[in-house]
Amino acid sequence: MSVPEQQELVRFLEDRFACAQACTECARVCALRASLADLDGPEDQQELRRKGILCAEVCDATCRALAEQSAQAEAGVRAQVEWCRAVCLETAHVFDRSPGAEEGAQACRDCARACTEFLTLLR
Repeated sequence: MSVPEQQELVRFLEDRFACAQACTECARVCALRASLADLDGPEDQQELRRKGILCAEVCDATCRALAEQSAQAEAGVRAQVEWCRAVCLETAHVFDRSPGAEEGAQACRDCARACTEFLTLLR
């Protein structure tokens, strides 16, 4: 393997790891935010809870997919990461409308950004 190929592989692995780390952090923050939402509260609290749970689950699944060393098809990895990015952005918008959810919104945006950066290496 040539030096440029090695550098490309290292960057790919670093970005994959950074994306997985961002997914893990986002899942943690979203699960915490969802647990703080009022179960019997108004519709906006119920939406925040649903989106937080969905985002945590999608981020967790994406992290696991990125951590697998199997020969996953690139198309499958791309689809999972794109889904994660979309869910994170949607969740950030919901969190933006809820006072006290700023940390969750930022974690979602950070995860979406890491997903975008990793996707550039898959294209």
